[in-house]
Amino acid sequence: MNKEEQDELKKRAAVQAAQAVKPGITLGVGTGSTVAFLIDALGKRKEEEGLSFKAIVTTSSRSKKQLEGWGFKVNDMSEIDQVDLTIDGSDRVAANFDGIKGGGGALTLEKNVAVNSKKNIWIVDESKLVQRLSGFPLPVEVLPITCEQNFRRFAEQGLKPQWRMADGKRFVTHYGNYIIDLAVDPLPVPHGLADYLDHTVGVVEHGLFLGICDELIIAHSDGRIEQRVK
Repeated sequence: MNKEEQDELKKRAAVQAAQAVKPGITLGVGTGSTVAFLIDALGKRKEEEGLSFKAIVTTSSRSKKQLEGWGFKVNDMSEIDQVDLTIDGSDRVAANFDGIKGGGGALTLEKNVAVNSKKNIWIVDESKLVQRLSGFPLPVEVLPITCEQNFRRFAEQGLKPQWRMADGKRFVTHYGNYIIDLAVDPLPVPHGLADYLDHTVGVVEHGLFLGICDELIIAHSDGRIEQRVK
């Protein structure tokens, strides 16, 4: 599948997700290439139907700028009590709806929005589906002050750490931290790994999204748009 075909699949899944969004809710909007299609679909509904929301929060400056370009007012998460529905993409999704997110580096805000949402829908193309979480490095956001110690410990645990790089320098997150990508594949016991990372000093957040997704909208290469509900 080439990029053009994959983008068409993402767009079709995103359009279906946008049609299911009810007006007047507090909506969470994720980030990434699939979500960009979702925002455009929501914008077209705004133009054609006058679609509006109680509030919108998003997980990246890129999505915020795109939403504002369509005339939506974007709120900070701190201004919202709870999100009714969050729609986002995912880098990998296992058969049990567990996922890996954070390929774009926004995992901390993505998880904060997701866990404060009543419902989470992920829109993906079939290439993101796996039986067991694998095929994508696990992002771990770490504090700069102890990042070297974290890197060494991850290496000692056999997790195959790699620094996330950008323009020849370590990638810096929205919060001023670094990302260590764990290249161990497949991931060993995701819930156990999540617990280990949750209790590791210096780790801000990790990209294991376990027990968070409620519904999947999947675009298949044969043209089907599949909906799976947990």
